[in-house]
Amino acid sequence: MSFVPDKTPIHSLTLPQLQEKLSALGQPAYRAKQVMEWLYGKRAGAFAAMSNLPAALREALDGAFGFDSLEPVRTLGARDTTRKFLFRLADGALIETVLIPASPALYGEGSDRRTLCISSQVGCAYGCRFCASGLNGFARNLHAGEIVGQFLRAETLGGERIQNIVFMGMGEPLANFDNVMQAIAILNAPWGVGLGARHMTVSTSGLAPRIRDLAAQPLQIRLAVSLHGATDAVRDRIMPVNRKYPLAELLSACDEYVARKNQRITFEFILIEEINDSLEQAAELGRIARRLDAKINCIPYNPVEGLAWKRPSLRRQDAFMAALERTGADATIRREKGVDIEAACGQLRLQVSREGGAA
Repeated sequence: MSFVPDKTPIHSLTLPQLQEKLSALGQPAYRAKQVMEWLYGKRAGAFAAMSNLPAALREALDGAFGFDSLEPVRTLGARDTTRKFLFRLADGALIETVLIPASPALYGEGSDRRTLCISSQVGCAYGCRFCASGLNGFARNLHAGEIVGQFLRAETLGGERIQNIVFMGMGEPLANFDNVMQAIAILNAPWGVGLGARHMTVSTSGLAPRIRDLAAQPLQIRLAVSLHGATDAVRDRIMPVNRKYPLAELLSACDEYVARKNQRITFEFILIEEINDSLEQAAELGRIARRLDAKINCIPYNPVEGLAWKRPSLRRQDAFMAALERTGADATIRREKGVDIEAACGQLRLQVSREGGAA
């Protein structure tokens, strides 16, 4: 399910697609390159601004194509901290995008490296029990222009260059596979944003067949798997997708990804008190990660209003990490980013919806 705008979103088109459409209008191929330079080089927000195009062509473009409406509704956080942007789309739907500054532990003090956490859907159909994204259900997929538009808007609002993208916001990226891949192609292309494929990470709750499809893509996109449980019993309790694609099938798809891409994957593991933070879970998680040579990113749970889950105490977090270290796994824990602005996926959208905004 996708929103179909009245006009073709210009930011959803690749250069060859735009060349084909302009050719149908009797325009030479180089005009498409000029348009792309205005869109991504100069960040033009209207065809009228494209001054080196003939007036008749600008008028034709305006009649055929539209610019995506990502209206900033609310921003939480400050320039030197994690910032969350809430955007209203053309149909009134709300999505979240999160701008994350560099971790001094990884990149050193004073690093200007920025990562953008992008949404791929309005809501989510996968119902992970700890997540706010799906509490109001699934509404629709984002089209490629709305995905690309989050990057462009965040750079404009943030006033700084973004070096990395993670598809870890609202929604399941691999359930919106075609639009996400189209957006990645635009974000990666030299005529587009020009961001390297290795600077983009797609996260999934565990759609095993789509992990295999991603492995077959030519770009060296990175993969993160929201594991959150190291056994089927635990994962079944918090992630309904595990009933369709249990761990054996999921890890088999991960094996294929690693073999075909020759790159490490990351297991995301949200620590929830007395649900998945036991020493037994740590030992099994470490065993799985060692077999795949995967990295583990542990994240203490961000409490969500209306959900009963709790963040483990620092003592329990430290004990879990110590147990992971004893397995020899490559594991880190991320504690500092976004707690004060309710950065867990979907929280701000849910809050504004309850205040009377659109969902």
